[in-house]
Amino acid sequence: MATTTTDYYQVLGVERSAGQDEIQRAYRKLARHFHPDLNREPGAEDRFKDINEAYEVLSDPKKRSRYDRYGPQWRQIPEDYDGPMPGSDPFAAGGGRRVYVNTGGGGFDETGFGGVGIDDLLGGLFGGRAGAGGFGRGSRVSAPGADSEAEIELSVPDAYAGGRRRITLQTPSGPRSFDVTVPAGVTDGQRIRLAGQGSGGLGGGPRGDLYLIARLAPHPRYRVEGRDITVQLPVTPWEAVLGANVPVDTPGGRVQVQVPAGSSSGRRLRLRGRGMPNPNGAAGDLYAEVKIVIPAQVTPDERQLWQRLAQTATFDPRNDRAAPSGGRS
Repeated sequence: MATTTTDYYQVLGVERSAGQDEIQRAYRKLARHFHPDLNREPGAEDRFKDINEAYEVLSDPKKRSRYDRYGPQWRQIPEDYDGPMPGSDPFAAGGGRRVYVNTGGGGFDETGFGGVGIDDLLGGLFGGRAGAGGFGRGSRVSAPGADSEAEIELSVPDAYAGGRRRITLQTPSGPRSFDVTVPAGVTDGQRIRLAGQGSGGLGGGPRGDLYLIARLAPHPRYRVEGRDITVQLPVTPWEAVLGANVPVDTPGGRVQVQVPAGSSSGRRLRLRGRGMPNPNGAAGDLYAEVKIVIPAQVTPDERQLWQRLAQTATFDPRNDRAAPSGGRS
C-alpha cells in the first residue's frame, strides 16, 4: 500500500458525503492524469498509488464504513469488533463533556470532579470488551491512548501566583490525585499538560496525555484581558481635582499610584508590568480605572463647604466647552 495515514477523501478531492458516482468520476479523472504511462512528473507514480488505494476503500461500502468509523487505523481493527475507536478520547465519546475542577478563591484545595468517574474520563473504556472482543493482553492490536481534556477554574489571585498544587479526581474505585504545576500568570484557555495521564492505551500501548484547560473565574475586583488587569480605583472628589497619591490593591499586593490633578471617572492609569506574570516574556500591565466616589452623608460643616463651592465654582460639566479630563496616563 502507498499510504496508511492519508485522508482518502482528500486524495480524491471529494466531500465525506459524496455518493459512489461522484467518487468514481473523481477517481477516473485523477487516475488518467497521474497514470505513470501518461505522467512522467516526479511523484506522479506515488500519487497514482494513493488514488488507487483511496478508491479501493471508498468504492467498497463495507470498507468505507469502517474507514469512516475508525479512520486511518481501520485496517488494524478486527472485523468482528463493533465498538468505539480503541484509545479514543472518552470526553469525545461522551458527547464532548468538559469537567470543571473549581479551586475557588481560597487556594488550591483538593477538589473532586463532581462524581464523574476517572474510568469514564481517562481509561477503562474497553474494560468490558477485553475478554470477549479480541482486545486483551494477548491481542496483536496495540494503539496509544487518546489525549484527554478537563477544565479547571482558577481565581485571578491563584492564576497570578501559580505554584505546585494537588488536584484530586473522584473515581468509582476511589480518588486519584495529580500533582500539578500551575505556571504563574496562567491565562484563560491556557493548557497545562500532564504527560501520560490521559486515556489508557490498547494492547499495552502508552497512555495519552491529560490537558487541564485553565478558566479564570469572574472576580469582584479584577477584570483580566489577556495578561492585562483592570481594577477600579475609588477616589474622593478633592483627590480627583487636586491630585493625590493613593493605594491600589493588585493580585501581587498593594501599591501606590499617583492620580493626576483633574482626573475624571473612567481615566485609566497604567502601571507597567503589574499585570499577569509571563514566564516567557514581558508581564502584562495593570490599569487603575478612576472612580470618583461622593460621600453618602455629610456633616453640617461639610455641607456648608459644599454649598460655598457650589456658589463660587464656575465649572459646568454640561457645557460642551468644558471637556472633562480623562484618557490614559
